[in-house]
This record gives sequence, C-alpha cells and structure tokens, in this order.
Amino acid sequence: MSAEIQARFLLDFPGFELDVDLALPGRGVTALFGHSGSGKTTLLRCIAGLDRAHGQLSLNGDTWQDNGFFLPTHKRPLGYVFQEARLLEHLNVRRNLEYGMKRVTGNGLQQALDHAIELLGIGHLLQRRPARLSGGERQRVAIARALAVNPRILLMDEPLAALDLARKQEILPFLERLHDELEIPLLYVTHSPDEVAHLADHLVVMADGKALASGPLNETLSRLDLPIRMGEETGVVLDAHIAERDSEWQLARAEFPGGSLWARDPGFTLGQRIRLRVLARDVSLALEPHTDTSILNVLPTTVSGIGDSEHPAVKLAQLQTGESLLLCRLTDRSVHKLALQVDKPVWAQIKSVAIIE
Repeated sequence: MSAEIQARFLLDFPGFELDVDLALPGRGVTALFGHSGSGKTTLLRCIAGLDRAHGQLSLNGDTWQDNGFFLPTHKRPLGYVFQEARLLEHLNVRRNLEYGMKRVTGNGLQQALDHAIELLGIGHLLQRRPARLSGGERQRVAIARALAVNPRILLMDEPLAALDLARKQEILPFLERLHDELEIPLLYVTHSPDEVAHLADHLVVMADGKALASGPLNETLSRLDLPIRMGEETGVVLDAHIAERDSEWQLARAEFPGGSLWARDPGFTLGQRIRLRVLARDVSLALEPHTDTSILNVLPTTVSGIGDSEHPAVKLAQLQTGESLLLCRLTDRSVHKLALQVDKPVWAQIKSVAIIE
C-alpha cells in the first residue's frame, strides 16, 4: 500500500505544541491512537483545515497546504465525523443528508448518497427526526452524511466516544464494513485499543503532540520500544483465514502467516478472512511442547526481543513465528528462570483468542 497522504505540521498553542511529519497510506484505515491531550484531534483538525498550522499537506499528489498556500476547509474534498452527531433536529434524516451535500457539486453525488445509505443501513430511518434515533443510529446518520459528499478522505474524531457499550457494539459492524468497502483513506482518532484492533490497517501512536511511531498495524503493536502501553489490552492483531472447522466441538482453525490457531466457531465458512486478536496476557512460554494441558494452541516461536512493561516486575517478550509477531507478558523472574534471550526457541501457549470478523 503506497503512502499517498503527506502531512507535516508545526503548531504552537499556549501550553501545547504539535510537531509531526507523516506519510500515510492512500487507502484503508489509519488509526491515530493516544491518550487524551496527545494531539490526535489537533492533527485531524489541521488536516481538515479547521486549525491552521505551519507546514505542508498533500493527498494523492494534490497540495492542500504549503508555504504561502492554504486550501480552505470548504474547498477540501473531505468528510468529517465528530464525536457528537450534530444533526439538525428540525430536519428528518433524509433532509439532514441532503443538507450536508449543499456545499459540493459534481457528478456521482446521488450515487454517493445511495451508497452511504446502504453502507450504514439507514434506509428505514430516512423519514425520522433525530429525536427518534438512538445514539448509534444518530452516529450512523452522521457518517452517512460525511460520505454523501463523495469525499476523497474521511476523517473521524472518536465517533464512538459518546456511546455506551451497547451502542458501540451496534455501530462497530458498520464501521468494519466501511473498512472493507471504502476505496478512500479513513483517518480514525481513538484512544480505544479495541477500536484499533477492529478497524485499523495502519497505526500512528501519538504523545505530547508528536508521532512516536507510524506503521502497519501489527508491526507497530508488537514494538517493544514505545512508551505508550495498552495495559491489559497489549497484544497483536493477525490477519487470517478459516482453514478447518470442527463441527463436533464448534471450533475453527484459522491460519495466518506463521501458523494457525483454534478458536470458537460462530458459523464461519471455509476460506473466510478474519482477524485474530492475541493479547500478551493470554500467552505463556515453555521450553518444551506440552500435551497434558487444557491449552489448545501451542506454537513454536523464537524470542526476537525482551522489553519493559508498565511494572518493573513485568516484561514483554516479542516472539517470531514465521512471518508474524506475538507478544507475551511474563514476570522478570520467569525470564530469568527460562533463561530467555534473543534467538532462543520457545513454545508459545495461547490460552484464548479473540475473533474479530
């Protein structure tokens, strides 16, 4: 995937400085991840032209900002989704969608609108007023409104932050559908590791107004040198496909570059592409393979790195299995007991695997 978004910004607010230089993919979902105050939203607003910073910005070779040139927000072919849906309460859903299209002209707008309605599953809501929508429905309408202008990039600023858990679970499948079907890049601001695991192809880790890391999702998640940790959510995401189904025990074997893992089968089809999420807390290590255990997944791996974790008694081991990387969280005492070091072969015992369809 070639880098087609070039963003270089320097912004100095009282008490806050943004200083980033990024090359991002021109398709797929790039997650801007970090704690509150890390600069995620400020970077997104600079890309939209809502905040004006010194620097350069180009999308697929077209310059939106450079020395002496600044394309105003209303002329940038983008869609923007805020934390709150910001719907016009006196208009029904259809008129909210059409209102958002007033600022753009060109061919294909009706097709873009119809496609957005279908993608977000809101066809049955078109005659409702916002007051009659749930939080998840309101946000789906807001996303459809952003897509209806036929943008060349979609910017989303923590679109699930204002929703409770049930509403988040309601809207995530629609966001995953956007991930699979959109031909344009999507920049997604979040501080949720779960949303990163579900949606991201590329990850930018932000802290103190700087991009500490930027790269493909699993490559970045598996790094040991990043000061931002995900706590209990530390782990990796693997792209896999269903290679075997065990109907007797309702399990499915998912193959990924470097091995395969058994997980619960909700009704997959052979060959189906899925995501596997393997948390570091669910991985243990052994020097020999064991069969007298309840753990189904045992993989031969090689230690490729050992790093610190949040607590001085805890370490993170990076493990290479074929072309893929895993993480294991274990105590420093266990590192000493197993005499772990780089290039040492070990067996990774994986207790539980989360399936992300």
